[in-house]
Amino acid sequence: MGRPLRRSTAVAAVDKTASKSKADKADKPKGGKSLLTIGLVALVAAGAAGGGAWYFASHAGKEVKADAPKAKSPGEVPAPAQYFALEPPFVVNLVGETGGARYLQVEVQLMTRDPEALKAIELHAPAIRARLLMLFAQQDAAGLMSREGKERLQNTALNEVKALLVAETGKPSADALLFTSFVMQ
Repeated sequence: MGRPLRRSTAVAAVDKTASKSKADKADKPKGGKSLLTIGLVALVAAGAAGGGAWYFASHAGKEVKADAPKAKSPGEVPAPAQYFALEPPFVVNLVGETGGARYLQVEVQLMTRDPEALKAIELHAPAIRARLLMLFAQQDAAGLMSREGKERLQNTALNEVKALLVAETGKPSADALLFTSFVMQ
């Protein structure tokens, strides 16, 4: 009787290990699938987040560039300067001493770095000349003798030009106003 008992215990033990290995095998595919599913979901979510971040960053950058002037990084070369000469030279009588008439002859060029602004300056050149002629005719000869007086007139003239261009085009357009000849008699 001892032998059959032992066989049944051994068979029962083999049956338990066989059932455990079947259960483990049944659990492994479920565990493997769930881990694979979690990995795929995480990968898709990361891709969507990265794509969304790229989309919003690229479109937000375009809107800022359209609204705000481009910030220059150190060492960046600006766009080439373009000049427009207001021809012929301005010749005006100066206010001042009663000992004789004083005259001012000045050649003016406007500088811009925007080709569209250059077109606007060319279009509105007659109005710019009229404003500058009135400004130059109001000047005192004594005030224009010094460098500071000439620079003050140059800044005032640039502000007049910018004000006119803003009124006509909505943009100041001119970056600088240069006196290329300045003669007083």
